[in-house]
Amino acid sequence: MGMHAGIVLQAAEIAAPTTTGAASTVGSSIFVRVVNSGTTAYLVTIVDAPSGNVIGSTTVAGQESMILNKAKTDCIFAANVAIKLSSVGTRG
Repeated sequence: MGMHAGIVLQAAEIAAPTTTGAASTVGSSIFVRVVNSGTTAYLVTIVDAPSGNVIGSTTVAGQESMILNKAKTDCIFAANVAIKLSSVGTRG
């Protein structure tokens, strides 16, 4: 049997900061699992530093999740604490 790629949890999940000044590197992770635990869609934004320049943003629908790839020093914040962030890696 072949090995299957999987997600490796690297730290405890956190509620997303809700301001650019409090934006988090999520443990300097390059892969971040983003989960919207609510039912309303919320914007998630990546900046180059707290209160820094916007690199990109996306809306995460209610009850949806995705994995974002970012630089170790890039930071994430969201429009609501219903957005949860986890540092993840891959195996396999």
